[in-house]
Amino acid sequence: MPTTYSASPRAPRVRQGGFVLIDSETDAVERVIAFQYNPESLSRSIQARGAGEGGDRAEALRLTGPPVETISIEAELDATDQLEFPRDNPTAVEVGLHAQLAALENVLYPSAQSVQQTHDRAQRGELEIIPRKASLVLFVWGQDRVVPVVLSDMSAVEEGFTPDLNPLRVRLSLNMTVLTTSDVGYGSRAAAMYRAYHRNRERLARQQPQGAINDLGLEELP
Repeated sequence: MPTTYSASPRAPRVRQGGFVLIDSETDAVERVIAFQYNPESLSRSIQARGAGEGGDRAEALRLTGPPVETISIEAELDATDQLEFPRDNPTAVEVGLHAQLAALENVLYPSAQSVQQTHDRAQRGELEIIPRKASLVLFVWGQDRVVPVVLSDMSAVEEGFTPDLNPLRVRLSLNMTVLTTSDVGYGSRAAAMYRAYHRNRERLARQQPQGAINDLGLEELP
């Protein structure tokens, strides 16, 4: 079951995870997309970038940059609670969960305006067309994980519909790749946010109590 939020004043407030979209040119916050229910699990994969990947054994212990990190989550949306209070949730009454789905899906889309502009320029014979940069996407999972990502793919299973065929329950699978300083310009906003994330990893690692050789059943190293 997804994480829910208690209305009791004595219960600790559970932080919501989600995404923040930032305009890549002005750095203004465009949209905040919070999960309705926090996923119960989060999967991560980290692959080292090593200088020895080409087969040079002399470089096996050299790291050329931050690792390639991917994150996968499964989230749930449910309009049932919102429909119990229709006056407070007119959007859910009108379109079900379409609005929340569209907000997430649009992260993967160029804007309709930019598509039209690209077409118009091609019609005028402008061959060197550089698409407008998409919004910078931050994945937020508590204070210790605020990281720039590219949302690589998304799948949705829609269950339960209104008479107008608006979805009422949705199960989402989201896969993303973390943007590192190797992927973006070092002086960019995304790079600055990744460096903060990187430094925070190092800070957390220093909090881990130091072990000793004899903890591993050894008196000394060979």
